[in-house]
Amino acid sequence: MDIIETGIPGVFILEPKVFGDARGYFFESFSKREFDDKVLPHVFSASASQYAEKKIDFVQDNESRSCYGVLRGLHFQKPPYAQSKLVRVAVGSVLDVAVDIRKGSPTYGQHVAVELSADNHRALFLPRGMAHGFAVLSEDVIFQYKCDNFYAPSSEGGIAWNDPDLAIDWQVPSDRMILSEKDSHHPLFKDFDSPFIF
Repeated sequence: MDIIETGIPGVFILEPKVFGDARGYFFESFSKREFDDKVLPHVFSASASQYAEKKIDFVQDNESRSCYGVLRGLHFQKPPYAQSKLVRVAVGSVLDVAVDIRKGSPTYGQHVAVELSADNHRALFLPRGMAHGFAVLSEDVIFQYKCDNFYAPSSEGGIAWNDPDLAIDWQVPSDRMILSEKDSHHPLFKDFDSPFIF
């Protein structure tokens, strides 16, 4: 597995070694040993205040299916139920976006956008203190992600997907966007008081 840094401390692209032949391909989509050896040292140096025990144990796997134009985000869970996520695509492709909402971070309010697809096999690791979302670029997508904390409805938070200060290019025309009612009414970043500290 190769680790690729992004423009936000603690957010990493993970590229697995893919073994292909006439039958198809094989790769390890997750190895705790490699994750702990290669990813964790970078995570803790970049956002140590969010991890009291200096470890990440994924406790919940989620999967969603969506069609072209669906946008889910920008979401996060507030402490003490904050979540790190490891996200990937099993079918199709998405533009995956992480926004740094850690006060004191040198990249506070900035975002990274990475295409994740079944073809490139990439995964994206997001530490706690990121607002996360994705837009579906393919006709159909199956999106999978690991979380290191359980879902807690009372701790849900969000930021407007179309916030002009964030200026995210979702690569989907706005008239083709498909949003939930909830995702249509998140606050703007300038009106948001982040509970996260870098």
